Formats: sequence, C-alpha cells, structure tokens
Amino acid sequence: MAEFTMELNDDQKQVRDWIHGFAADVIRPAAAEWDEREETPWPVIQEAAKVGIYSLDFYAQQFFDPTGLGIPMAMEELFWGDAGIALSIVGTGLAAIGVVANGTEEQIGTWIPQMYGTPDDVKVAAFCSSEPDAGSDVGAMRTRAVYDQAKDEWVLNGTKTWATNGGIANVHIVVAVVDPELGTKGHASFIVPPNTPGLSQGQKFKKHGIRASHTAAVVLEDVRIPGSCLLGGKEKLDERLARAHERAKAGGGERVKNAAMATFEASRPAVGAMAVGTARAAYEVALDYAKTRTQFGRPIIDNQGVAFQLADMRTSIDAARLLVWRASWMAVAGKPFTSAEGSMSKLFASETAKKVTAQAVQILGGNGFTREYPVERMHRDSAIYTIFEGTSEIQRLVIARTLSGMPIR
Repeated sequence: MAEFTMELNDDQKQVRDWIHGFAADVIRPAAAEWDEREETPWPVIQEAAKVGIYSLDFYAQQFFDPTGLGIPMAMEELFWGDAGIALSIVGTGLAAIGVVANGTEEQIGTWIPQMYGTPDDVKVAAFCSSEPDAGSDVGAMRTRAVYDQAKDEWVLNGTKTWATNGGIANVHIVVAVVDPELGTKGHASFIVPPNTPGLSQGQKFKKHGIRASHTAAVVLEDVRIPGSCLLGGKEKLDERLARAHERAKAGGGERVKNAAMATFEASRPAVGAMAVGTARAAYEVALDYAKTRTQFGRPIIDNQGVAFQLADMRTSIDAARLLVWRASWMAVAGKPFTSAEGSMSKLFASETAKKVTAQAVQILGGNGFTREYPVERMHRDSAIYTIFEGTSEIQRLVIARTLSGMPIR
C-alpha cells in the first residue's frame, strides 16, 4: 500500500505536464468552436487517441497508479483545458468503469477495447443508468431485462436518458431491473454490442454547458443480447439475487450494492477532479486579468474586494483537490469510506467550481459576461458538476446517512 503523499513523484509530474500540454495546445484552441457547434469533437478525440491519451492503456496506467492520484491528476488537467471536450474524451471511461467494477476478466478483455477503437477509427461508449423518472432515485428504474432461457438471451425494454454518448456509442452499458421485488438489489448491468437491433437514440439534449459532449436518451425496444453480455455472468447474478431474497425474508441484514451505485462510487472522486480543473482554469484567468486590468490608475488586484475573492478562490480550489486526493488514495489503499469521503470530495469540489467560476465572471465584470473571454463558458460548464453522478443534495444525503449509520439505497 502506497503511503499518502501530497506531492507528485517525478513520473507523475512528467505525465501531468504531458497532459497539460495537450490540453493547452489542442483542447483549449478548439473549445469555443465546439461549444458553439454543440457537436462531438471527433477530430480532437482522434488527436487524443493518436498521442495515447484516449486509450485503454492510458487509463489503465492511471487507474493502477499505486498512489491513487493518476486519474484525478489526469482529469484535472484535461478539464482545465475545457470541460465539454474533456468529457467527450473521458466519457467512455464511465462505461469502462462499469465493466471493470462488475464484469468478468473475459468481458473486460473483450469489450473495453471495442469501447475505444483505434487511433484511425475511434469509438466511444455510453453508460446508461438514469431514466425519465429515475435519476437520483435509482429505485424507480423501469427498464427491464428478461432472460429467455431457450435462446440464452436477455431481452431489454425501456428508455434511458442523460446518457453521455448515448446512441452514438459503439458499446452501451445498460443498467436494468431483473427482479422487481428486490428494488435496487434487483438491478444488473448489461453490455449491448455494436449495431444491436432495437437500440436507438432518442432526444439529443441541447445543454446549458458542456455542449461539446453528446448527451441523449437511449430507447431499448426488444433488444436481444447474448447471455454472455450480462456483466458478471448469470451464475453470479443468481447467487446474489438468492442471497438478497434470503435477507429480505429474514428482515434485512447486510446491504448489497447495486450495479449503478458501485459504478458511481468508484467515479465520484474523479468527477471532483474534473470540477477542480474547471475551477482552477477560471481562477487563473481571473488572476491574470486582475493583475493586468487597471481602474482608477492601478491594477484591480490592489483592491481588497478583488484580492480577497482571489484568496478565497485559491483556498477553496486547494481544499477541494486535497479532498479528491484523499478519497482517491483511500480507494486504491482499500480503506472504506466510513464517512462517505468519496461523496465529500465530489460535493465540495463541484460546489467550489460553481462558486469560483461565478467569482471569475464577477472579477472580469462586463468582459466576463461575454463569449470573448472563456470564464463565461467555464461558468456554464460548472453547473453540471452539482447535478450529474449524484446531485449535491444526494451527496449530502449519502454523507449524512453514512455518518448516522442509516442505509443508503
């Protein structure tokens, strides 16, 4: 187990600087264009694939960093470049986490490479959990998966929404209900292979921020997939469902994590790191502006009203990063989140991003309200962090219930 440290080692610094260079040289110059176009930036994703940033190997190396800091470091730098384009680059990762968290070694080896494709033919993947009536309340999920024993196939029906890369993905990971009596314990995750009949893209959403990231509904109509596409396999699922039924008859007992929650728990500190990147980017623009913009014969940073805001912005950003790093290190070290440290990191970092980007707009004044300066876009982008992968309200609920010992579902 790696000791906790607040300093990156030489190898990590080299990787950080490499990613930062890509963010500065490739992502940032393209940010405004793809935000206006509201389209997936395929050329940028391809450039990321060519240099090795958009690849299974890259994310595996960061994921297995023994300090736990590889993924948050990478996320911060990419999202420092631009949140919308960065989410297009890393969005496949949520689906990949779903496979790694719940799948067999054979499933991991078979499907994750198909999620990324090749530098000459890049692909993306989608994780489909939320539904029109089941966002934060995963217990209200209605998408059903029914097993056809005669054909060894699963049949999926339902509608998913808010799916990053939904409909344009090569591989979709779909969370569905297999046993309605068990509530969230009766959920399972499924791989929907490329070009499977019955899966189609529904509404594509025109969003307030992260416009370069494709978000859409996914419609499943009698989607038939091989039995081997159940993540973890049917034997493991049957055992889990049997245990859940036994506990239900006994009046409770040990809680079982459902597939969607397992994926979100693993990804929340990474989302916190994304928020830190956006907040840091806005802070840097505001700091530079405050040092060069003059009013009444002096730089505006000489005014306490501006200087104190910048001091608070930097303090909050550093505090958010430390919470993210702590949660990431705890996860890799196998330490349980006894106080919901993962949710803490996501909550504080996402709220920090919203506040810091708003302060940056204020410091730039009228200029900050125009699209001539990037803080306007950063402020719009930051709104998503307190919403996706668990709203701030849900994070507070998770933290409070963890502290009190109440069940989390």
